[in-house]
Amino acid sequence: MIRFALLGCAAVAAALALLPSAARLGAQPASRAARPAIAATPAIAPRFSDAERAAIVAFWNEPGRLRVALAPRGEELTDQRVRITPEASLWLWNYNRARGVGKGAALTQAAPAATAEDAARQAQFNQWEQWVAAKIAYDRALAQMAATPTIQIRMRPHPGSAPASLLAAVGNPPPFAAAVTPMQYEVRVDDGAPFVYEDWVKVNERSAYFRFSEGVRSFGTPVRQLPAAEVRALLDAAGLTPFEQNVVKAVSLLEGGFAAVNTYDTGLVSIGFIQFAALTAGGGSLAAVLNSQRRADAPAYERDFRRYGLDVTADGRLLVAVDPSTGAELTGPDAARKIIADKRLIAVFQRAGEKSIAFRAAQARIAKSNYYPANDRVTVSLDGLVVTGTVSDFIKSEAGMATLYDRKVNTGGIRPTAQVVERVMRARNLRRLSDLAPYEREVVTALRYRTNFLADTNLSQPPAPPQ
Repeated sequence: MIRFALLGCAAVAAALALLPSAARLGAQPASRAARPAIAATPAIAPRFSDAERAAIVAFWNEPGRLRVALAPRGEELTDQRVRITPEASLWLWNYNRARGVGKGAALTQAAPAATAEDAARQAQFNQWEQWVAAKIAYDRALAQMAATPTIQIRMRPHPGSAPASLLAAVGNPPPFAAAVTPMQYEVRVDDGAPFVYEDWVKVNERSAYFRFSEGVRSFGTPVRQLPAAEVRALLDAAGLTPFEQNVVKAVSLLEGGFAAVNTYDTGLVSIGFIQFAALTAGGGSLAAVLNSQRRADAPAYERDFRRYGLDVTADGRLLVAVDPSTGAELTGPDAARKIIADKRLIAVFQRAGEKSIAFRAAQARIAKSNYYPANDRVTVSLDGLVVTGTVSDFIKSEAGMATLYDRKVNTGGIRPTAQVVERVMRARNLRRLSDLAPYEREVVTALRYRTNFLADTNLSQPPAPPQ
């Protein structure tokens, strides 16, 4: 059964205004505390003229640009779904922090107890975890009953009162699940296929990073599925050397697509093959990508972004967005929040990721600028002798550089490179980082992260260590 409603002009604005509340039948609006902190937006000179803003509003309110409907049921029996809420996700983030569990670690991770104090702390953490796990199961069963009232649900036992130490450390938890009504949005930017999104993204029941119920996600076409000639052309356009291209291609195969979009988590608006994010300031690496394209190819930038109401400030630090419904020009965090709320704007990014070589090349340039590790400093201390240099002093192969690039893309840095370098230099009685180059394979083996690039026959490899 088709359940789309065709919206245009005033109907679009009215529907978007209603969606955060009335369209989510079983949902409670996320509290201000559940969302990333929003910085004040300073006064900035307008980027769009009155005529440009009027044209943008007229374009986006043409009939057929936006359709909004209940999300398809699929295998679901009703329109409602069981989802974690932004409030619960934030509480879990604070819970993880109280337990010393970081991003990417298992939620049940526990450090080994070295002392009696450590053992007591671990026993307390185990008590917390037992209660939290039981409360999540109980809340999800309650939410499932609300979502499917005509279906008999096996109820979980109530977990009892929360440990006092848990409440003191993290605060009173909200319900960990709710029955919500996801909506589907179909956006048609041009004559191509429409972009389709659903809000209330389904994430892990214990996700600590879900912040915006109105946010959406689309993975786009993975880089590994793109034609090799197409990838080579955009990396050429980005100005990467053949060595750098091989490294970037190897790591990008592990990532998403150039058209990937995500507006539900702590990055606010995240775009592209390594998720360039606006973050709470409303700029971040995403603004850097747009600014790079603007500088390198202004006509393509106008076609890809400005004509649809997206830009960056003159200094390239903050996002700028024209509200498709009112024509208001928004900057920084306000722009990011509008992109999250109005799916027409996020579709602009996805369209550019799918169709624009210039936008893809800008992504590759900023990925190299922000994450390529060749010039990262490495400092070690060898019995009072401080040795310092860069990664390129001892990493000479594509496989070795890809290993550190992969680590930096995913963790933000190259730790524990210095510790590994120090250990190998001590074992080999070396005194300069350049002397470490013959032992590159030994270093890279110890720094392997997500995949073994030493087994990749498409990459140049370090030599076997001297005997």
